[in-house]
Amino acid sequence: MTVLFDSTSIKSLTLANRIIRSATGTGMANNLGQVTPKLTKHIMELVEGGVGLIISGHICVHPSGQSSTHQLCIYNVSHIPGLTALVEKVHNKGGKIVAQLNHVGAHRKSTVTGTAPVSSSSNYATGPDCRAMTQNDIDQIVLAYRDAASRAKKAGFDGVQLHGAHGYLLSQFLSTVYNERDDEYGGSISNRTRIIVDAYNEMRTAVGDDYPIMIKMNVTDFLDEGISIEDAVETASIFDAVGFDSIELSGGNIWGWKTYGINWSPCRTVSEEAYYHDTAKRLKQKIRTPIILTGGIKTYEVANQIIHDGDADYIGLCRPLIREPDLVNRWKTGATNPSLCIQCNSCILNSGETICSQI
Repeated sequence: MTVLFDSTSIKSLTLANRIIRSATGTGMANNLGQVTPKLTKHIMELVEGGVGLIISGHICVHPSGQSSTHQLCIYNVSHIPGLTALVEKVHNKGGKIVAQLNHVGAHRKSTVTGTAPVSSSSNYATGPDCRAMTQNDIDQIVLAYRDAASRAKKAGFDGVQLHGAHGYLLSQFLSTVYNERDDEYGGSISNRTRIIVDAYNEMRTAVGDDYPIMIKMNVTDFLDEGISIEDAVETASIFDAVGFDSIELSGGNIWGWKTYGINWSPCRTVSEEAYYHDTAKRLKQKIRTPIILTGGIKTYEVANQIIHDGDADYIGLCRPLIREPDLVNRWKTGATNPSLCIQCNSCILNSGETICSQI
């Protein structure tokens, strides 16, 4: 019987259970994008709390794609020593950690990067002004992902995950809200996935066949003309065929949150949990790649049932682990009452750092 606390493997990565800390930006790096004691403490609380795998907050792969002055970075060798020390601490406590790699594209701040934003297309109707990427721009970013994966492996990370969700650069290519190109990177889904497939191929060549390369993608943008569930199924099928080692399902878009207000994603009852459960079930019928289901899961019963029924391979938790870093250990000991997280989003709104102000 498949259950939540099974030990599993994703290529060379062996996990003690099926609960994954889904990535969230922490705002805890220093102004050079380097690891700080505060960030290390935050990560170690998750390790000691029993989570099977930590996916780091999004790490910037290129200076042009940094979201804030306190985002963790990996675009040059000066970032490696601090990352290496962090990973060693995680491993010494028996934890596993994957580096999430990202470029924020149109949503970067010129005050941070010193240059104008770039995206799949320029000056689209629902977003900030930006410049459409040239072929040279695309080639540079593809190689930036390759180099970031190489640095992550050198630092000792157990794998990497491309952030292809939430309206950041790779998601901007996937979504027709942003992507109005008429070349080989626009139009069909096979074209809109091209930059990700190219990045994957470069990364795979750099890190080898046994090193896990994962991706996070949107099931929906929650925006008119954005990614639909049908788009998501076709996109995930392409990623499956290419060879990604896991696909994490999420949703929402940074521009939608800024324009229409933050996604409060209320989930007060068990029936409202696991927003993307139905899409996960559809995908499990079509693809072999392990699926991480993230979004609104708060109770042990729901998480365990999803795994038991084979509707997903892993459960991604974010806000519940901000509220209770030791939630996994609590569930494992039999105290399976729901997470204390009430999904108020104060962890995002109040401090600029990923901490829970309700404690």
